[in-house]
Amino acid sequence: MALSGSLLDRHAEFQSALLGWYRAHQRRLPWRTEPSLYKTVVSEFMLQQTQVKTVLPYYDRWLAVLPNFAALAGASEAQVLKLWEGLGYYSRARNLHQLSQAIHALPKPPRTPEAWRELPGVGPYTAAAITSIAFGAPAACVDGNVVRILARLTANRTLFRDSASAAKTFTPLAQALLSPSAPGDHNQAMMELGATVCVRQNPLCLTCPVRPFCAAARAGDPESYPRLAPKKMEKRTVTRVWCQRDGALLLHRAADDARRFARMHELPTAEDAGFDPARFEKRAPLVVKRRGITRFQITESIHLAPPPRKLGAGFVWVPVAELHAITLSGPHRRWITEILARSV
Repeated sequence: MALSGSLLDRHAEFQSALLGWYRAHQRRLPWRTEPSLYKTVVSEFMLQQTQVKTVLPYYDRWLAVLPNFAALAGASEAQVLKLWEGLGYYSRARNLHQLSQAIHALPKPPRTPEAWRELPGVGPYTAAAITSIAFGAPAACVDGNVVRILARLTANRTLFRDSASAAKTFTPLAQALLSPSAPGDHNQAMMELGATVCVRQNPLCLTCPVRPFCAAARAGDPESYPRLAPKKMEKRTVTRVWCQRDGALLLHRAADDARRFARMHELPTAEDAGFDPARFEKRAPLVVKRRGITRFQITESIHLAPPPRKLGAGFVWVPVAELHAITLSGPHRRWITEILARSV
């Protein structure tokens, strides 16, 4: 993509307008009001693919229990996952744990994006965010919010395969627009603008601080940008079973080397529990739940079933009174709570 000449010619004005707005209107967030490297790292990991309003209670609880790198490095993985429970994308928690152990073992934290990218779970965006905010490194952050802003500023009509390819294309422009004197504030301002003003639908163009620089606003069609190829969604159905015995609920604990949910508990699928899913087809389920994960639209039905005759590895009977002490994936925690509430 050729860089937008008119925008770059006015880059100093753009930076001034953006930073002035941010310093006057930024949300008061705990990792901003009392900043530290550790708080920046924790917030950046939690904010990956998760909205601020969802993160806030998790962040507060996390900081109360694990206030610094040393505390996190010394925590057990079980404790880390329990604090993260319900936030999703659990590889982030494991990566954050491993990262803290690596940082704690160093004489001092690295200060460059290149060095941070060598650490567990740190990609280009996270490395730029952490080092620009904590150390003033001149590295531009480019996520979905920033892609949307830059696509609208330039009215770029390229049809991108996905957000990752769009981010790669817009990175040179983001870097060229970055404020050299305040890269951390500039990056946070872009993120803030995308989250609160230059939103995906019904953007607040009339109150946008960089409206004078925006080609899409002048054309009157900001919602047309960015242009991303539609995702091909696959539909899946999952049948799960609800088995109780002597006040305990049957759950399946994922293996230690499972890719996504290692050592976490979920309601078992019918197949894993030794049942033919067809036996439940004509029975009314306890609940039916629908959710989207990456490119899958999943419909999950939970059916009452007798205790299985034989159980394989990973199955555990957990007393209902002790469910609070184990780590469940967020949806399963909600589903179990709902079903138990109905049976009271």
